[in-house]
Amino acid sequence: MTIRVLLADDQTLLRSAFRVLVDSEPDMEVVAEAADGAEAVALAASEKADVVLMDIRMPGTDGLAATRMISADPALAGVHVVMLTTFEVDEYVVQSLRAGASGFLGKGAEPVELLNAIRIAAAGEALLSPAATKGLIASFLAQRGPAEDGEQDGSGARAERLAALTVREREVLGLVAGGHSNDEIAERLAVSPLTVKTHVNRAMAKLGARDRAQLVVFAYESGLVRPGVE
Repeated sequence: MTIRVLLADDQTLLRSAFRVLVDSEPDMEVVAEAADGAEAVALAASEKADVVLMDIRMPGTDGLAATRMISADPALAGVHVVMLTTFEVDEYVVQSLRAGASGFLGKGAEPVELLNAIRIAAAGEALLSPAATKGLIASFLAQRGPAEDGEQDGSGARAERLAALTVREREVLGLVAGGHSNDEIAERLAVSPLTVKTHVNRAMAKLGARDRAQLVVFAYESGLVRPGVE
């Protein structure tokens, strides 16, 4: 199955470079290009994109706002956003994950990293580039507190959703937030990777998470995992 990729960046030259790279792979193709966030949202729907490479900073509707719109549209539930940023140690990184992005990658990443990011996102996995560690995400989440959704009962709602998980699902969620793969979690818990995947999928369904990246954010925001503690 070919991965349909949408490029969203206001720099024409950069989009052209990404197009050449993506189209050179047999399992993916660029289906459209957008110069701003509003165009990206429209094209994600009309072109049935699987993955959007989204620049954070664009004129007009920026990548962050566009990602929120994509995440809020049930018709675009299958669209995964990889946020591109010039500076990986950036507060916008966490905001992008909260907005619904599957992860983020620095624009200076190697070609193989970018291609791998597309495949990871298309598979519904969380993408965190090497320079953007879970410690960075945890720190920003701790500093900023609950998600900025204007709700006063955010903590209570998260506690209720967390309570819906089984003890094992909470344990697996904590390990996912710790940056462990399914294979690593399976080894630690002495179960099969398939069993871990089942727990992860059930946790995602109960929490309404689009992918593993959203599980990581929830784990920190709910207090299940705290910065510096695993």
